[in-house]
Amino acid sequence: MGTGGGFQSRNLADAAEILYTMNSDRACTKFLAFPAAIVATGTRGVLIDLIGEGLVDVIVTASGSLDHDISRTLSDYYQGSFEMDDVALSKAGYHRLGNILVPLENYGPLIERRMQSILGRMYSRGINAPTSEQVCAEIGKDLNSKNSFLYWAQRKGVPVIVPGIMDGSVGSQLWLFGEKHHDFKIDVIGDQRRLSEIVFASKKSGALIIGGGISKHHALWWNQFKGGLDYACYITTALEYDGSLSGAQVREAVSWGKVKAKAKKVNLYAEATTVLPLLVSYVLTRKRKSSAQRELPSG
Repeated sequence: MGTGGGFQSRNLADAAEILYTMNSDRACTKFLAFPAAIVATGTRGVLIDLIGEGLVDVIVTASGSLDHDISRTLSDYYQGSFEMDDVALSKAGYHRLGNILVPLENYGPLIERRMQSILGRMYSRGINAPTSEQVCAEIGKDLNSKNSFLYWAQRKGVPVIVPGIMDGSVGSQLWLFGEKHHDFKIDVIGDQRRLSEIVFASKKSGALIIGGGISKHHALWWNQFKGGLDYACYITTALEYDGSLSGAQVREAVSWGKVKAKAKKVNLYAEATTVLPLLVSYVLTRKRKSSAQRELPSG
């Protein structure tokens, strides 16, 4: 694709090369930012591969990612279509997320039961002002499943930061627990302190940023204070004409100091569930080949 491809296939090749180079740079701290929707799909398995294979040092994501990780680990979602009758689906007890069907009982009620139990145990241990990182680690430990990206994150020591943790079903459960325990709160400043510590301890930094929103912004925001990202790979379907963060190209981030002018960077216009498996497969295959060649006896 790099030599014969055109349009976005060339950008896909560039993204693959940048991700491989970023992951081969031992001085680079690797950020992964993504929205919630892809966690509701089989792409969650690709995210798990990224974490499990050591291709991620820090995750910044949205609250809904926690919702779907809990729900999909403990229950099932189903395939549907974008054209289904939403009135009929609602009456039958299903939420529709694009072409994915989420049974009502497998979402809100299930998450409530699990989260109230998790928060209760944390509170009984004297943890009444956790950061989102601490909440995510507790969820991962509680799920204790190799099908959970939160499980793998806490197992591999990868911090998961959720700047907008109240914006989701898990966030609603934090509010509900706080209504019953008025001294309970989320330490959002602690999360920001953690990000700043990670960034300023890094010699270099790079980011794979899927989609946009608050996850994208926080991965970029803190890196501007150390001179910007050294590697940046955006995957998005949004356009820049409306000034949205989701559509803002990687070159725009250079003007804000969030990405270095000489950084290895690419803006890949593609739907993430289609291209992310290709990118991760490329990086892992190439790394394994490189490792195997280093292990060959000389002479």
